[in-house]
Amino acid sequence: MTENNPLSLSQFQYDLPDDRIARFPLARRDESKLLVYRSGQISHATFRDLTDWLPADSFLVFNNTKVIPARLHFTRQTGAVIELFLLNPFPADQPITAAMEATGSAVWQGMIGNRKRWKPDEALEADIPTPSGPVRLTATWHDAGQSAVQLSWQPAELTFAQLIQYAGDIPLPPYLKRDSIEADRVTYQTIYSEKEGAVAAPTAGLHFTPAVFDALARRGIEHDYLTLHVGAGTFQPIKVADVRQHHMHTEQVVYTRTIVQKVLAHRDHLIPVGTTSMRSLESLYWMGVQLLRNESDPFRLDQQYAYSLPVADHPPVADALEAVLDCMIRTNQESIVAHTGIYITPGYEMKLCKGIITNFHQPGSTLILLISALIGDDWRSVYTEALANEYRFLSYGDSSLLLP
Repeated sequence: MTENNPLSLSQFQYDLPDDRIARFPLARRDESKLLVYRSGQISHATFRDLTDWLPADSFLVFNNTKVIPARLHFTRQTGAVIELFLLNPFPADQPITAAMEATGSAVWQGMIGNRKRWKPDEALEADIPTPSGPVRLTATWHDAGQSAVQLSWQPAELTFAQLIQYAGDIPLPPYLKRDSIEADRVTYQTIYSEKEGAVAAPTAGLHFTPAVFDALARRGIEHDYLTLHVGAGTFQPIKVADVRQHHMHTEQVVYTRTIVQKVLAHRDHLIPVGTTSMRSLESLYWMGVQLLRNESDPFRLDQQYAYSLPVADHPPVADALEAVLDCMIRTNQESIVAHTGIYITPGYEMKLCKGIITNFHQPGSTLILLISALIGDDWRSVYTEALANEYRFLSYGDSSLLLP
């Protein structure tokens, strides 16, 4: 991505009427509409029939992250309410899974609502009801310049993951323009969510039900999981005229040895469920490249790296994946915690992903760029067709299967 080859943000805008944004989910997850794009042809279906449209040799890759109740509220003695929207542990490179298991205290970075009312030396306190009695939660500044907050609680036996289940609210995307309700704790999670740490759901997976998984099994379509903890940066708008100059957020992703082995075995048939799974899979290739090239920090991928090497220097997919697997075996690691800032834009050559299952995204977003990288300018035909057929858009909206 260079200034010599600009991409105008206006190329990736479209008109999304407010009433097409789904504010709430359907009563049944798999009754959502499914737009199927295959090599330029568009069909319409229902998500419960997904298996009828998938190539028979597909291997699906899911993101099993779990959204945490990341919004905490404290009331000062003056009555002013301070909101802490927790984003990630501090420092950000520590494994999120370990941070969720902390007891007694934890330090997190976040966005602070009503920040100017919170004095530098002031401790915010709240009594949190739990089944075993109240817990006193205290928040103090750890590093105000980094928006890092020290959270302490007594009794200290609860893990941080347990604490925020009682203390926090589920963070919904800002475009839903509503507060979360109790039902969102269930509906804004995939049924296979397992690894706590995300502050936004991998929404392509919200449509999957036990019945859909049963149908996949009957057809012999296999699947497995990786974990990318979705950050609030996924909603960060592009504010530059040339989208190539946008600063992409970095997210933590965990690869098990098993998923790397399966990705290697099925490398020609991978269908990611959602943009986070796609970013994770494509990142895995480039991390293998960094290993092969003896880069100093191979499991940290910045947004420029995929565009920095001439195509002639791109190693075969199998070589890159085997490099990752060899590294894990050599260092006796069953899983690797990595960080990716990969920025998939038009012109990017997919290394692993042969399609995608995904919702319909915001105009002018990095996710539209990703879809355009996969299916080219046909993204606009897909979105025009979806709007004309009354599809529901964004996180709680309908789905698509895109097969270039």
